[in-house]
Amino acid sequence: MDAYWAACARGELVIQRCDPCARYIHLPAEECPACGGELVFRPVSGEGTVHTYTVVHRSFVPEFRGREPYILAWIDLPEGVRAFGRVLADEVAIGQRVRVTFADDLPQWRPL
Repeated sequence: MDAYWAACARGELVIQRCDPCARYIHLPAEECPACGGELVFRPVSGEGTVHTYTVVHRSFVPEFRGREPYILAWIDLPEGVRAFGRVLADEVAIGQRVRVTFADDLPQWRPL
């Protein structure tokens, strides 16, 4: 998992990929759930499409209190997996195209 956070600190989105069966896996795992192969973090495009989202009006996470409302979304990546994160916009729509950006070494999403 250190490789994931190191990539975020560099401003790069990486997702685990199983070389034997060519599947991308997210959220991180110890081994490929399909074939048991070794997973390696690989750079991905960093673009995607909003699959679903919610607008948070009352946060139970101390670090986000006072920042409401904010948008959290699942993003469909072209690599065939979904990533989760905050969308940095006032409005969002299902199907909207987004690109990853990094703030405080965390992946977040901006509309294209």
